[in-house]
Amino acid sequence: MKLSKPSKSFLLSTGILTGTLVAATLVSSPNHKLAGVPTAQAATAAALPITTSFADPTGFYLTISSNGDNVPSNEFFHPLGTNGRACVTCHQPDEAWSITPGAIQAKFNATSGMDPLFRTVDGSVSPNFPVCTVQQRREAYSMLLNKGLIRVSLPVLGSAQFSLANVYDPYNYADADHLSLFRRPLPATNLRFLTAVMWDGRAVGGNGSVTDDLEAQAINAIATHEQGAVQPSSADLAQMLGLETNLYTAQNFDKAAGCLNAGGAAGGPVALLDDDFYAGINDVAGGDPTGKAFNSNVFTMYSTWSTTANKNPVLAAEASVARGERIFDDRQFEITGVGGINDVIGIPSVPGTCSSCHDDPTVGNHSLPEFLNIGTADAARATADLPIYTFRNKATGAIVQVSDPGRGLITGNWADIGKFRTPILRGLAGRAPYFHNGSAQTLDDVVDFYNGRFNIGLSAQDQADLVAFLKTL
Repeated sequence: MKLSKPSKSFLLSTGILTGTLVAATLVSSPNHKLAGVPTAQAATAAALPITTSFADPTGFYLTISSNGDNVPSNEFFHPLGTNGRACVTCHQPDEAWSITPGAIQAKFNATSGMDPLFRTVDGSVSPNFPVCTVQQRREAYSMLLNKGLIRVSLPVLGSAQFSLANVYDPYNYADADHLSLFRRPLPATNLRFLTAVMWDGRAVGGNGSVTDDLEAQAINAIATHEQGAVQPSSADLAQMLGLETNLYTAQNFDKAAGCLNAGGAAGGPVALLDDDFYAGINDVAGGDPTGKAFNSNVFTMYSTWSTTANKNPVLAAEASVARGERIFDDRQFEITGVGGINDVIGIPSVPGTCSSCHDDPTVGNHSLPEFLNIGTADAARATADLPIYTFRNKATGAIVQVSDPGRGLITGNWADIGKFRTPILRGLAGRAPYFHNGSAQTLDDVVDFYNGRFNIGLSAQDQADLVAFLKTL
């Protein structure tokens, strides 16, 4: 099955293009919970209306279901395993289809850590930590509570080009057969724009299509995260994927700049529904199958907004967003030391912009299934709560230390250690923290990381503008 964009007739019939849906948009209740789906295990309640808006720290984001799926029995919301979890447990509509520390902490406090989200199979720092008391549970689920991290357990392949030379695990569990990899759940929305599934791309289906990859991911998630004893039926899988692959989410309102489609701007998810996408579109390395050259202007939603400073606070905020968009697309810097770029082309330094790696127009992920190492898993950047793994190259004896080997653990290739997928950038404001391991608590931290890592030379105003723009995605 090919993921396709919704038709113009759908957009017109639902009123999305004509604006008649604005009044019908469901705004979240004070506790920001979707009516009928207040907790992870709320399986029998009403599912999503066709368009749903939720508050986040900087405004509101909007999700649109392009196939009008509002079937209350959709298995996305139902536990299919044995531990009470469902897909929605880690992909909450009111947390930008991921999960966030603030909401996780509130759920822990409300249930004393007994909600199905809190399970030792992957929610605890180790499956061996005791969880008999509230305090024990608070300690066991500390990575989930503090950073929204799920523990993925994977082995080192026997055929890998490297071996595990040493492990430092603050939780005394990880070994070569069970590496503890702490990762953020990726959002279950905007999936039509994917070319690889999961941070390390390990979900691979039968014939190489993204739909098959998503199905493989769902089967694995039900077997592991939900501890399912029986594989879901084809009908159940089709129903879940039918929901997930037709969801579009983006920031729709900013507290400072106001409505993100005002003044001719194209913010919000509506433009995504009609957005062209195919694997390789606008690829920076010339991989676009149509032969079109790369265009660094990946984001142009706010091109109609003036970049000039203004005394009017809303117009001033719009100008900051517009300047940030231009920085993302146009500000050049030297790309150095990136696994998957510099080592592949054999050039130690190449000029680029943010859009060089985030090349998918209006979406911001990589349009091909490429994996990059920008250093987020380097041992030197690891916090004290992360394990450190020392790997030795079997052929050369070279040593590398990382908190997560990423793609390397899947392929077994030495060059892939520390590589991760470039994620979709829409709906950022609602799903902090960022990077695969939640190491950036805010978008300011994200920009600080890139500014320092690549010596971009952003001024304080540049950084503020770039953050303002990212918040509107």
